[in-house]
Amino acid sequence: MRTLEISWLVWKFIVVCTVMISSLVGSSNSACEFDAIFNFGDSNSDTGGFNAAFPAQVSPFGMTYFKKPVGRASDGRLIVDFLAQALGLPFLSPYLQSIGSDFRHGANFATSASTVLMPTMSFFVSGLSPFSLEIQHSQLKQFKARVGEFYQQGPTKISYGCSSGTNLPSPDIFAKSIYTFYIGQNDFTSKLASNGIVGVREYLPQIVSQIDATIKEIYAQGGRTFLVFNLAPVGCYPGFLVELPHGSTDIDEFGCMVSYNNVVDDYNKLLKETLSQTRKILIGASLIYVDTHSALLELFHHPTSYGLKYGTRACCGHGGGDYNFNPKIMCGNMAASACDDPQSYVSWDGIHFTEAANKIVAFAILNGSLFDPPFSLQQRCDLKSIH
Repeated sequence: MRTLEISWLVWKFIVVCTVMISSLVGSSNSACEFDAIFNFGDSNSDTGGFNAAFPAQVSPFGMTYFKKPVGRASDGRLIVDFLAQALGLPFLSPYLQSIGSDFRHGANFATSASTVLMPTMSFFVSGLSPFSLEIQHSQLKQFKARVGEFYQQGPTKISYGCSSGTNLPSPDIFAKSIYTFYIGQNDFTSKLASNGIVGVREYLPQIVSQIDATIKEIYAQGGRTFLVFNLAPVGCYPGFLVELPHGSTDIDEFGCMVSYNNVVDDYNKLLKETLSQTRKILIGASLIYVDTHSALLELFHHPTSYGLKYGTRACCGHGGGDYNFNPKIMCGNMAASACDDPQSYVSWDGIHFTEAANKIVAFAILNGSLFDPPFSLQQRCDLKSIH
């Protein structure tokens, strides 16, 4: 009799825990049609994945918002952070982070130095992350399978503690999620370094094709909402401008590199056209091309119009004349230092953006001005104010 009473109490405790968990999960985003974000990307949207795999990030990264390094290539929040906050969701936990992760509202598969195409050399030779888009997609499939297995086990297989297992989403979340893609920059820059302007153009169709194929696979697996960010104007990055010889004619009136930005335009045009064709065959899906390029280009060209001061000068770095960038003494190096006012800069470290720039672009995304075709995010979610 005593054993039966204990079993009943345990079962009752499990039921109460389950109800509490369901209530917490449902209440946090009840005003939004989307329950989660699953992100694929590189350092522009990595919330700590690379640092979890290869822990090395030091100050002054994270100085503005988190007040410490948290694996983000910025002084603070990224565009994906602002998007999550606006949707009423927590910051995305990196899939590779084993301690403190909460996957109830999605996961971040992005890692710094990731590429769309699989690297042909090891990370220690090429500097490119082993977690390419194909690997990141495999991680999503594994995650989805594990979630399904967990819930198939039933309550008798689940630990008796309320905290156990609560960091996983329900199996139906994958159809109610936004899948974001912010990747391709490292393919572009690595091919530029090894193949030059002419050579990189040859790889553009392969890069776009891989992104397109991944979207189609996720659609077949139940995904229905996709936001695909285009490529930023890398020709305005201090990290590339510093390489130009003095007096170069490859500079526009705003101080950006014409040749690099022209190739970026070619890539973005191809990406947009490809997504337009794919959109026709993904019945019931929202496949949105997000033109972050135009917003970032505007910041580089007219920083003062948005409350910033410096466009093509890095906040954190060393030397490099007007660009404050030296590839041998980059941000995080003991000889490098950060500015006192990162909120006045577009570029954080010569390659990545400040929280201030990310926030401006995030607002443009949230108000729908960068979507093609138009996407009623405001109608689908009661967007939260972000500060």
